[in-house]
Amino acid sequence: MGTIGDLKTKAIVSNIRKIREFRNYTQDYLAAKLQISQNAYSKIELGYSSITLSRLVKITEILEIELADIISTDIEEIIRFKLLLKQAE
Repeated sequence: MGTIGDLKTKAIVSNIRKIREFRNYTQDYLAAKLQISQNAYSKIELGYSSITLSRLVKITEILEIELADIISTDIEEIIRFKLLLKQAE
């Protein structure tokens, strides 16, 4: 059975993937921006590699999302809210 930390990590990497897909960015694109291989980036999204705080901050910058949002457990609600804000502009 996983720990609470393991569950939170899975939620965060899942949120990263969802936001990446929402932005229509490929794993190759993010990997290039992070200056790592696509394989290394894929391992981050799969939760096979630990993610450092500095790398997480860089990912949030690339994805144009706040760090607090990416660690939220309800990323779908955040995406809906941001879509509504964009439509209102």
